[in-house]
Amino acid sequence: MKWAVRHPGMVSVPTGLAAAAAEGVMTLGAPTAGALAGGVALGLAGWYRGHPASFDAVALPRLRAFRRRWLTYVGRRWADILTDCELITVNRRTDQVQVPRIVRVTAASPSIDTIMVRLNRGQTPTVFEERAEALAHALRAERVAVMRVRPQVIALVVERCNPFDSDPIPAIDIPHTSAEVDLSALELGDTEYGTPWTLPLVGNHLFGAGATGSGKSALLWDPLRAMAPMLRDGIVQVDMVDMKEGMETEIGAPLFHRRAIDFAESVEVIEGFRDEMKERQALLREQGARRFTPSVETPFRVLQIDEMGMMTGFGPSKEVRDVLRLLAEIMTQGRAPGFAVCGYVQEPTKDTVGVRDLFTQRVCLSVTTQGHVDMVLGEGMRLRGALADEIPLGDDYAGTGFVVRARSRTPQRVRAFYQSDDDIRDLVAFVTGDRPRLHAVA
Repeated sequence: MKWAVRHPGMVSVPTGLAAAAAEGVMTLGAPTAGALAGGVALGLAGWYRGHPASFDAVALPRLRAFRRRWLTYVGRRWADILTDCELITVNRRTDQVQVPRIVRVTAASPSIDTIMVRLNRGQTPTVFEERAEALAHALRAERVAVMRVRPQVIALVVERCNPFDSDPIPAIDIPHTSAEVDLSALELGDTEYGTPWTLPLVGNHLFGAGATGSGKSALLWDPLRAMAPMLRDGIVQVDMVDMKEGMETEIGAPLFHRRAIDFAESVEVIEGFRDEMKERQALLREQGARRFTPSVETPFRVLQIDEMGMMTGFGPSKEVRDVLRLLAEIMTQGRAPGFAVCGYVQEPTKDTVGVRDLFTQRVCLSVTTQGHVDMVLGEGMRLRGALADEIPLGDDYAGTGFVVRARSRTPQRVRAFYQSDDDIRDLVAFVTGDRPRLHAVA
């Protein structure tokens, strides 16, 4: 009775399905009832094949969670795991073994589960944190993170596997023509589902955070590669602020409309970018247009800032205030006239990036602390499985991180394309015309 009250779905759903099947057989006959059941199954399969994005957002997480809850974390097996990891308690009065109870299981992605667990009286989250490595081995998972949800309830975020190979994902082929480029869906890498990871840049601002060695450079070069024909044709123009004294972007310097490598020059570039936005606004206002159309006359303008914290948090106080004011003006007004900002940082705190909340597209690569995950992706994203602070640094994981899917508000693991120096040189040659233009073969 107690179990039935705790799990009403496991009681009512099978009973209801069995009753419906029996009624269908009695009323319609076995062939008709079987045909209806087959039609439902075929409809679900068609939904999965025809529109996998909506199927994944609505049905697949529930099916995964149900399977994991009742096959992987079920009753006796769950009790044995916690017993082996010394996470049970014994009632002193009755000598009864008490196992922390699973409240709910969610599986927003194929590789990560979140298990809500109610602690026994006298237990603390610290006990589970100390046994997290043992839990990971017992569950045959890559790692287990422990998060406090509310008093007496914790969440075990179980990363079951790394969906990406240790080898980097090679850069995509450069599109031939501007007509092949979709600024609302630039391909930057792969998702954990094996599908292309696309990001809308037009009408948005991109914020990328990651520790040294996490692969942030991919977030800088991959959009440029995806937009290469438009860069060549003048439909997209990019200004670059490289606060690494130009070391990161020297190899691709010809790609940029303007480029600065020290603080004073960077302020001038940002201010010039803002002034161009004001001119574009005036032009569109005269034309009676509410939104720009990318063209040679009105190109899509992008401002990339590498090591953004040096401009917004660690520079001279007066100049930092001026930069923050300029960026806030651009990011609040740049959508309609076609001006976007891409900022990349190591420390995503408000003290370092005061305009952090104005970015609309966010990518969190490997970071150093748990708090940075929610700072970048939004509150509660680590609890939902965005274990960016658990991603190891190194070539095997470079470019791996998390984004938040817009429709479902759940984190998704992605990995960006890797571009070698030769790939960047090839990109420069394509954009600047130092090699023959490629033509599609009919």
